[in-house]
Amino acid sequence: MNNESLDWQTPPEWRVAQWLNTDTPLGLQALRGQVVMLHAFQMLCPGCVQHALPQAAAVHQALSAHGVVVIGLHSVFEHHAVMTVPALQVFMHEYRIRYPVAVDAPGIGDDTLPLTMRDYGLQGTPSLLLFDRQGRLRVHEFGQVHDLVLGLHLGQLLAEPPVHGQGAEPDAHRAGLGDATGQR
Repeated sequence: MNNESLDWQTPPEWRVAQWLNTDTPLGLQALRGQVVMLHAFQMLCPGCVQHALPQAAAVHQALSAHGVVVIGLHSVFEHHAVMTVPALQVFMHEYRIRYPVAVDAPGIGDDTLPLTMRDYGLQGTPSLLLFDRQGRLRVHEFGQVHDLVLGLHLGQLLAEPPVHGQGAEPDAHRAGLGDATGQR
C-alpha cells in the first residue's frame, strides 16, 4: 500500500512485534482523545539519530502533559542482522529514549518491508505520522520535518476541540501555558 491509497479517516492499527517502554500495547483506539505523534526510525539512520529522535524526545518532554503522545516505531527494512531488539534496548538506554517504542512487525516471506511501514506507505526513515484526537491521520511526512513546522502541526491539532466524551482539554493556565498574550 502506498500513502495515496491509505484511508486517512480510518487508518489501520499498527502491526507491532514487541513494545518497549510501556507495560501495555498501544494503538490508535486506545489513544483516542489524544494527539499522537508516531515517528518511524532505525538505529542506523543518521537523519533519525541526529534529528528525528532528539525532536521526538523534546516533544515528549514538552507536550506529554498537554495531550500529545509520542510513539517511536522501529521499522527495520535493512541491516536486519544488526538491528535486533536487544540492540534496540541498548540504543534506547544510551540515547535516553523514555517514550513508548513499537518494534514494527517484520515482513512476511521474501518481503522484508515491515508491516506497519508497508500499511502506511512509508518511504523510509525518518518518517512522521500525526493523528488527531479522533484517530485520523492528518500528517504523513518522509524525511526531516523542521521543528517549527512540527510545532505548527501539533498546535493546530491541539487547538481542535476534544473528542466528545473524552474530557476537556487541559486548562492553559493550570498547564502553565498562559493565555494568548503569554501571561500566566
